[in-house]
Amino acid sequence: MNTPVDEWIAREALPFDLNSPETFNAAVDLMAAALGDAPELLGFGEALHGGEDILDLRNRLFQRLVEAHGYSAIAIESSFPRSQIVNEYVAGRGGATYDAVREAGFSHDFGALDANRRLVEWMRAVNTDPSRRATLRFYGFDTPTEMMSADSPRQALYVTLDYLSAIDADSARTYRERIDPLIGDDAGWENPMATMDPAQSIGRSPAATALRIETEDLIAELSRRRPELIAWSDGLRYTEALQYALAARQLLNYHAAVADAPGPAVLLGMRDASMADNLAYIASRERGRGRVLVFAHNTHLQRGPAEWELGGNALTWWPAGAHLGVIFGSRYAVIGSGVGVSDAHGIGAPEAGTLEARLTAAPGPGRFIPTRGGDGLSPADVATLPVRSGSAKNPGYFPLSARSFTDFDWLAVLDSTG
Repeated sequence: MNTPVDEWIAREALPFDLNSPETFNAAVDLMAAALGDAPELLGFGEALHGGEDILDLRNRLFQRLVEAHGYSAIAIESSFPRSQIVNEYVAGRGGATYDAVREAGFSHDFGALDANRRLVEWMRAVNTDPSRRATLRFYGFDTPTEMMSADSPRQALYVTLDYLSAIDADSARTYRERIDPLIGDDAGWENPMATMDPAQSIGRSPAATALRIETEDLIAELSRRRPELIAWSDGLRYTEALQYALAARQLLNYHAAVADAPGPAVLLGMRDASMADNLAYIASRERGRGRVLVFAHNTHLQRGPAEWELGGNALTWWPAGAHLGVIFGSRYAVIGSGVGVSDAHGIGAPEAGTLEARLTAAPGPGRFIPTRGGDGLSPADVATLPVRSGSAKNPGYFPLSARSFTDFDWLAVLDSTG
């Protein structure tokens, strides 16, 4: 006997096969039509990092959104300051080959993933094809931090100072003379032991505190001289320079927090708030050009609070998606993803009755399905769904649950991922 959840799946699911462009494009078109014209930012979450098929799905989704639905940019869960290097390559400038930019242009070792290579090479081909009018942009929107370390603020500050030096060399030189000694050796900022031992963090040192003040002064000068600086350059270059200064401020605040040892939930919350700020900037930069596909882990893009069991501690914080829901309202939409099986990540077949088991029993091998709070479903229908077991090999995998109906506008569920 079918349950209300089974009836919902049978009625609403849009099956697709990545090996069949016709069925995939048709499913994307139907989903895009249902989302309507409101979203400026469309999030696409991955159920786990490292799932090759999810990355292929992202690539194909972005290509269709560019070709048929007015998307002009993609923003991924990688360092905001570093992504400028990749965007230069995508634009046909900068490094001569992908290998020349893949380490410096990505964080988290994401440049080594073949799917990211394919994404970037496709974007570059579009931009350098004289028969195509589209100009695509590549962004990272993450803070330049890792689980156990954070970057030096040098790169972000230098982007701003390079901009200022082209307009007011004397002012830029004065800032550099004050800032360079305060930054010192990058290794001090990037010490991987600081997160575990806050006493080793330099985030509250006199030099770091003075650098935070200098950064605030730089931001204040850019703000005060906005009409003048835009007249000498242009609005896009000005807002980019300002955003890199703001990114440096975010990073310095993060280093200071590490030194205060507030606990991982606070640091995770700071990271996600900064992600949202970066995405708000990216959306404003693309406004009038097109829409933006945002790609990151489900947890970063969901609308509700994030929860993570780490080292026996239950962590809760507000993810970027929750901030974006407040900032953008209906102009932010998000697709979460789920998987049935992933042997490489220790995820076996889902237990009977779970949402993944029910969804992967529908025609596939992939399917989009609108949640929208679960049209036609009562809270009781959803609340009684059992949650499948997780993964002992991949602690960053979180099964779908009743909250998936409110955290995401749509779901994309694959039978398996490698």
